[in-house]
Amino acid sequence: MRIAQLANFVGAASGGMKTALAELGRGYVDAGVDRLLVVPGPTDTTTETAHGTVVQVRAPQVGGGYRLIVEPWRLIDVLDRFGPTSIEWNDKLTLLPVAWWARRAGVPSVCLSHEQLTDMFARRSGKPTTSKMSIGVVNRLVVRSFDTLVVTSRYAEQEFQQVAAAAGCPVERVPLGVDLQTFRPHPVARPDDEILRLTHVGRLSREKSPHLAVATAVELHRRGIPLRMDVYGDGPHLDELQAIAGRAPVHFHGFVDGREELSRRISEADVALSVCPTETFGLAVLESLASGTPVVTADRGGARELVDRTSGGWAAPDPAALADAVLQVAARPRAERRAGARQRAELYPWSETVGRMLAIHAGEAARVPETA
Repeated sequence: MRIAQLANFVGAASGGMKTALAELGRGYVDAGVDRLLVVPGPTDTTTETAHGTVVQVRAPQVGGGYRLIVEPWRLIDVLDRFGPTSIEWNDKLTLLPVAWWARRAGVPSVCLSHEQLTDMFARRSGKPTTSKMSIGVVNRLVVRSFDTLVVTSRYAEQEFQQVAAAAGCPVERVPLGVDLQTFRPHPVARPDDEILRLTHVGRLSREKSPHLAVATAVELHRRGIPLRMDVYGDGPHLDELQAIAGRAPVHFHGFVDGREELSRRISEADVALSVCPTETFGLAVLESLASGTPVVTADRGGARELVDRTSGGWAAPDPAALADAVLQVAARPRAERRAGARQRAELYPWSETVGRMLAIHAGEAARVPETA
């Protein structure tokens, strides 16, 4: 089997997508797959790595640290040379001409959808009705362009159910995974105090709802709860978040270089806040759970599907409601909540995700005659 993974609009902000690409690619190669990864970059290069061939296609910067392939024919030339038996898209909007080429060439196409466009555009534009109408058109185009659509949660699946059924496009739900060796509970030397320790990990941009996480800590501080909140990550809205925090004990540390070090810092917290109500999955949720830290999240979105009563809590995306949920989780015995968090994460190994994706690729390849 030869799988080509295509990723467009890749940049410094796309940490979750990079993690998924890397883990799936590693799993594919370990399973004996001939893997090609195609990404945009400053120059055209081809590099042989331990995890397959990486082809970088020259692409312009489009802002925010991103690059975007704007000449699909150049990517088609790469695929012609490699001759994949199946192609996996990690961006469903910008490379549709390549999907149409794949259909004409008889190469099965699998689209791994990383976002729920309806809610994402509504949050950014403030016009939910207009967003639903325009996104509906886009989604009808998407399901008619790919052979299989893969989503990571029931929340993400809802956007496609009707249009995919009408187009006869199968929709498969495949949760992502977590590195259970790197992200693990670490011994924590806690000072002899009664401070509630919170953490938030993620990009500091509006679509990830860090404002709501910080506002929740501020609400707890307003109630007189002794606490410390540590925020790990960078992004364009740091100034706004610092303004929201005001005099509350919220500490912004920026990007943490090293996943094991990040896990150690997460382990120090009593509760992790990952409260975005439009998150389609939530890798940060799994990383916190795997580190032994329970998670409080919004009561809607893909992240909510990862948390149960033994591993955290949830509430309406409102600072007061989320603050109540934090206190309920923190009131449980520490050993109990840490064990519950870890056990929940262990349901999501990357090996399970890789196996599901390989089965989908193999199934799609079986639909195409060998002479195609």
